[in-house]
Amino acid sequence: MSGAKDWAAGVPGVDVVDAIRAMRDGKGRFFMGMGGNFVRATPDSAATEAALTQTDLTVQVSTKLNSSHAITGKQALILPTLGRTEKDETGGHEQFVSVEDSMSMVHASWGRLKPASPHLCSEVDIVVSIAEHLLTDSPVDWASMRADYGVIRSHIEAVVPGFADYERRAQEPGGFVLPNGPRDSRTFATETGKARLTVNALSRVDVPQGRLLLQTMRSHDQYNTTIYGLDDRYRGVHGERRVLFINPVDRFELGFEEGALIDIISEWPLPSGEIEERRGVAFALIDYPETAPGCVAAYFPEANVLVPLDSTAERSQTPTSKSVVVRLEASAHTGALPQR
Repeated sequence: MSGAKDWAAGVPGVDVVDAIRAMRDGKGRFFMGMGGNFVRATPDSAATEAALTQTDLTVQVSTKLNSSHAITGKQALILPTLGRTEKDETGGHEQFVSVEDSMSMVHASWGRLKPASPHLCSEVDIVVSIAEHLLTDSPVDWASMRADYGVIRSHIEAVVPGFADYERRAQEPGGFVLPNGPRDSRTFATETGKARLTVNALSRVDVPQGRLLLQTMRSHDQYNTTIYGLDDRYRGVHGERRVLFINPVDRFELGFEEGALIDIISEWPLPSGEIEERRGVAFALIDYPETAPGCVAAYFPEANVLVPLDSTAERSQTPTSKSVVVRLEASAHTGALPQR
């Protein structure tokens, strides 16, 4: 949530959880999202939505509408942008961007489709235009980056190891692989030049009788927070996402029929000794023998409501979405379901 002056002065920024807290507490007054679906990707959906409404301005740079566009600050802007599949002729000539895949391969990505509108700007153009208006004292030649994305890649090449000859290598078939010391040469960036191995004690999650341990996960037709379809060919689910995968033995012991509509309730101990309950409504039970006994699984973002903002890992502050203690109840919900 640092501003331009803080960034220039080297003031550290904050992670997602602390950004939500800052907006909640009135310390973060401006939010800008570059794609994604922030209110559905984050934990504690209600807290995130409430925090965003405390801001003075929310800005979404987006290729398509999602739930985040409906939760705004006092003022809101939606800046439509070119998608990566659309042809980008910013600067008067065809541009490409580079992407990194899960195998650490970096390669060029060219849009081939006609843009949805001739008035759409690229993400680069939008960011550069904002910088030109806000960072008027900056020595950076922002306009050159808009005119040629290769200028941006040259700056990356100058400061990030492994990106030498970036422009040419990105356009080669298959691109290039990022360097990895342990893999490439068995070298380690430590004081001794050797790998440092640590031993960490496993912490056991206490699951009381009649409760289960919930994990949240993605479906097949989902990329990060973007849901492209309601099918999950991995698990044989079609046309629905509000489902809970349960081991048949657990379902039988809890007294539910397969396909029953249930509510998922998470239970969180408070410092006062009381238990805070959170409820996810109207999930259909699906027998899934691959689910470990004592555990259940649901998709996110539908199950994010069950995870409190302050329930995070000690060092990374990652939300504890993989170990949520829950109980199941027959659902009495008859109203509209929450939006995706």
